[in-house]
Amino acid sequence: MIETSDLHKTFGNVQAVSGVSFTAQNGQITGLLGPNGAGKTTTLRMLYTLMQPDSGSIHIDGIDAVHETLAARQHLGVLPDARGLYKRLTARENIDYFARLHGLSGMALRKRVDAMIELLGMQDIAGRRAEGFSQGQRVKVTLARALVHQPQNLILDEPGNGLDVMATRALRDFLRQQRAEGRCVLFSSHIMQEVTALCDRIVVIARGRVVADGTADELRVRTGATNLEDAFVSLIGTSEGLAQ
Repeated sequence: MIETSDLHKTFGNVQAVSGVSFTAQNGQITGLLGPNGAGKTTTLRMLYTLMQPDSGSIHIDGIDAVHETLAARQHLGVLPDARGLYKRLTARENIDYFARLHGLSGMALRKRVDAMIELLGMQDIAGRRAEGFSQGQRVKVTLARALVHQPQNLILDEPGNGLDVMATRALRDFLRQQRAEGRCVLFSSHIMQEVTALCDRIVVIARGRVVADGTADELRVRTGATNLEDAFVSLIGTSEGLAQ
């Protein structure tokens, strides 16, 4: 479970995140929805300990991620906004390297790497260098790196960006499988179809703060909209007006 309370982050004169609070539960997919520049990526970077909040708290499975960073990271699998792979390493070597960073070794390491290659259907690229991989192939390898140590919580920053139709379907099936296994899945997106298809709960962020939190149906009822896109536009419009 991922819990945030009153997160703030400022860059110079820009207030990127201003009091964000929400909870992402185990066995659910929680979507972080907002326009570009709303503070989604900054929020996620604080959650996966890449940057420290100016104030506020983050707990990962009860661990204080602000003060116990290394312990919290053991409970996290992360697909960051930058999909950076070591291009001269093969897919298997990329996964192996991250497994070792998480303390795996010997037979346990080999079994986990093999399991990830099987789970994500990467047998055809396992021995290929990452240079020249398609976007879908890069996402598969990055997901494998994120999951190789069997974390309880997954954080994904716009995982569907640049994927074709088949890769998108495979990603959705994969995330549903993680939910079925009881993991906490948190991902950001601005693609309404993706959010509607996957999310049990939706947290809407605008101007660095949470303006709504609920199921898709609850957001539609709250705004009187007939679909999530119209509900989103209504919520963002309201937040813009309040902020002026």
